[in-house]
Amino acid sequence: MIQTRLLTLPHGITLSCRMAGDERRPVLMFLHGFPEAAFVWDGLLEHFAQPENGGYFCIAPNLRGFEQSSAPPDATAYRAKHLVQDIAALIARIAPGGQLEALVAHDWGGAVAWSVAATMPQLMKKLAIINSPHPGTFLRELQHSPAQQASSAYMNFLIRPDAEALLAADDFRRLWQFLTNGKDPQGSGVSAWLTEDVKDQYRAVWNAGLTGGCNLYRASPLRPPRPHDPAAAAVTLPSELLTVLLPTLVLWAMDDIALPPALIAGLEAYVPNMQLEKIPGASHWIVHEQPALVARMLQGFLSQS
Repeated sequence: MIQTRLLTLPHGITLSCRMAGDERRPVLMFLHGFPEAAFVWDGLLEHFAQPENGGYFCIAPNLRGFEQSSAPPDATAYRAKHLVQDIAALIARIAPGGQLEALVAHDWGGAVAWSVAATMPQLMKKLAIINSPHPGTFLRELQHSPAQQASSAYMNFLIRPDAEALLAADDFRRLWQFLTNGKDPQGSGVSAWLTEDVKDQYRAVWNAGLTGGCNLYRASPLRPPRPHDPAAAAVTLPSELLTVLLPTLVLWAMDDIALPPALIAGLEAYVPNMQLEKIPGASHWIVHEQPALVARMLQGFLSQS
């Protein structure tokens, strides 16, 4: 059963968390992306809390700015160092010995997870990433690939001052199109997982506020350059922010229209202890489309010594 709790961290940020399992057990933490929230992990929280699947204590925080978590108004409060601080403090609070069994992350949650794993590897034994680009390959593609620049053009929409209003218009029409890979959410062939009940869960999160999610993009320079905004073109990243030595599983849905497979080319240079699983016929929303496959691959990874 899923439980919810507001956890206040020493630096004053409160994160609303969803959790399952015995709090005395080893911990798995799951980080969501945009435009989602912690509830998207419920199935995996319940799965891995079961004794036959490891009996983990599973927790999924809502990132700052999402759902009932603290939502500082200034976009600078959403820079990577602050997001990393939130997750490090949460790990210190809930994990026995201050170390996770694994950190599992998707999309923006993955951006945070890559940074935590690179700078504070002692906080986890393993890392699992689902369709979230490594900052090294993402920067490379944003700087040099017109295809990636086109695929990421939506980022420059999300930093507009009126982005929240535009996203909320017409019952969140643009956000439904994110979740249906650009298709009409009322049309045929839309993903079966996006039921009316699930839509209501999304609406509840979005009605709580969209500024936090947009501020993730406003605070980050990793977006396509434009004539008046150098963005990624002006960025350099030091190696200590890029190298991840932990055992790492990368699940990559190959039909992700925003994050094409070029982003996993050369990834082994940054993540030498990596297991890369390419999944054809799946989109950015693979956690919803193929939950059993994701659970099985995570299970196999967690069981490796």
